[in-house]
Amino acid sequence: MNNAPLVGITTYLEPSARWGDWHLPAALLPAAYHRMVQRAGARAVLLPPDEDPEAAADLVGCLDALVTAGGPDIGPERYGAARDPRTGPAYPERDTWELALTRQALHRRVPLLAVCRGMQLLNVALGGTLVQHLPATEAHRGATGVFGTHEVCPVPGTLLAKVLDDEETVAVPTYHHQAVDVLGEGLVASAHAADGTVEALELPDSPGFVLGVQWHPEAGEDLRLMKALVDAAAARSLSA
Repeated sequence: MNNAPLVGITTYLEPSARWGDWHLPAALLPAAYHRMVQRAGARAVLLPPDEDPEAAADLVGCLDALVTAGGPDIGPERYGAARDPRTGPAYPERDTWELALTRQALHRRVPLLAVCRGMQLLNVALGGTLVQHLPATEAHRGATGVFGTHEVCPVPGTLLAKVLDDEETVAVPTYHHQAVDVLGEGLVASAHAADGTVEALELPDSPGFVLGVQWHPEAGEDLRLMKALVDAAAARSLSA
């Protein structure tokens, strides 16, 4: 595909990872993310944390779209909460970097798809808060390191409902133990789980494409979310 949109994807930054003969600090990302971008007709570029969050402005300005990927818990100090003892280890470099990228994408109207942790970051970036711990259930997080599946109900009339062809329920891959609590400024919930957990967020008053989902589309075969992001990126490039 000529002039395919360039989609940036955030990465993990791990203090120790092993491959081949090596055991070193590494920026890494499950391959399912970049493959999902490529299958949707775009080019993927990985965005490891930068020590200078000011670099986010220049970087986002080079992208046609942004995907903020899943990963570890967000530091509760980012939304003014005390740390629950069940909250995972802090990754401050990634929190700082991805919050900067998210805010720049919103400011520059760069299409944004926020996945799991990414959706939670979107909420925090706009002043929202999180539930730091959900019970380990099949609806959210089952066996360690294994994606579960459950149904979500899109809210009629939302961007998400349109992207998912107005289906009343959609089965999605899931793995998380935190969730949205108080919504950030301007955000609306556009899908829920059966237990009421917010499963998607969007900005209805934004002129750009802004969508967050609590599940992991990269772990499934449904490309509709990524194709919607790529289509939004292509349309934005044509109107520039």
